[in-house]
Amino acid sequence: MCRFFVPFAFALTAFAGSSALAQQSTGVPTSPISALATPTSLTLAVAIQTALDSNPELSAARLEVEATLGARTQAGVFQNPTLSAQIEDLKRDTRTTTVLLSQPIELGGKRSARIEAAERATDVARVQFEGKQAELRASVTAAFFAALIAQERVLLAQRSLDLAGRGSQAATNRVVAGKVSPIEETKAKVAEAGVRLESIQARGELTTSLQQLQALMGRPVSFQRVDGDAVAMPGRVPADTLEERLMNSPSVRQSRLEVRRFAALADLEQAKRTPDITLTAGGMRDQQLGRNQAVIGVSIPLPFFDTNRGNIVEALRRQDKAEDEARGVELRLRADVGAARQRYETALAEVNALQSEILPGAQTAFDAATKGFELGKFAYLDVLDAQRTLLQARAQYLRALADAHRSITDLDRLLGGPSSQS
Repeated sequence: MCRFFVPFAFALTAFAGSSALAQQSTGVPTSPISALATPTSLTLAVAIQTALDSNPELSAARLEVEATLGARTQAGVFQNPTLSAQIEDLKRDTRTTTVLLSQPIELGGKRSARIEAAERATDVARVQFEGKQAELRASVTAAFFAALIAQERVLLAQRSLDLAGRGSQAATNRVVAGKVSPIEETKAKVAEAGVRLESIQARGELTTSLQQLQALMGRPVSFQRVDGDAVAMPGRVPADTLEERLMNSPSVRQSRLEVRRFAALADLEQAKRTPDITLTAGGMRDQQLGRNQAVIGVSIPLPFFDTNRGNIVEALRRQDKAEDEARGVELRLRADVGAARQRYETALAEVNALQSEILPGAQTAFDAATKGFELGKFAYLDVLDAQRTLLQARAQYLRALADAHRSITDLDRLLGGPSSQS
């Protein structure tokens, strides 16, 4: 896993000193999440396991597998025999009573073809269940990291509000001292109000993110925060295993199994062209003659009109359709995987640029503007511009982190593997 050892605290500093308002890096990766300590927290592993155990959509997919197993059992049964009885003439002395037992016999491999089709349907249902698991795991992971980033955004908004408040107070003090115009104080108050609004929006986004995560888990779980490291970048998907994972992804496997299922159904329709026979055995009691007679018979349908040709053509065309759809799924999956990887690389480059150049530069500019304002060398408008640039850089950093996590979870959803994030 690729981790950045430049502390997030360095990227989000500027709140410790009264004059420079800056904070030095400790050299150890840290996360400001610890400042949001609340009674209960939720880890990613617990969130995923809870969702896998309780999510109703996953439970529905599991029941579908069980339903296909019942269909497989039914496909293998033999046809029931038929017992029939008839009486000719209602008069006792001239009555003839016939009792027959008939047993249909399937020919042409219908039973084996039916079993094959049912087994392929079970395979499809199982892969669909695996795909639901992968999708749910990725969705929970994405929601978890969205909540984690939202927590960081709330903390950033609070620190930005503190920063704006200090600047506003500094402007007020200088107005009272007669060193700057009251207009500077008004500008500082307006800037503080804007940051306060952003803080309210950040808390609203956090509440929404936690609610979405709760909904995915499938049952009520008491938690008020998520516990994780939003700063740690998710690891790349190894290029040498990407092709293997792509070809074994649930969507590709499902499309291939659909081809096999439709092929089995086509074989079943072909087998139906062979007529079944019905064997009959029984006895007849002739009261007038006073004797019993054995009755043996066989019946065979004559396929003069119905040769099942239409069903065969339909099944073959559906098999062809499934093959085309399988190729389309693979092509579409390759495109989606490539796009997700490119989004990750873009987010990674953005995070690196922000950490190494933009954030330190914005911090330095803000420190210089603040110091210059305190010494009377700069107008407060210069401080506001520097502050705005710094806050925008920090917000952009959080967005880049969110994009990186989201792109990796998209890959996990597409490829069907377990999330690489922890």
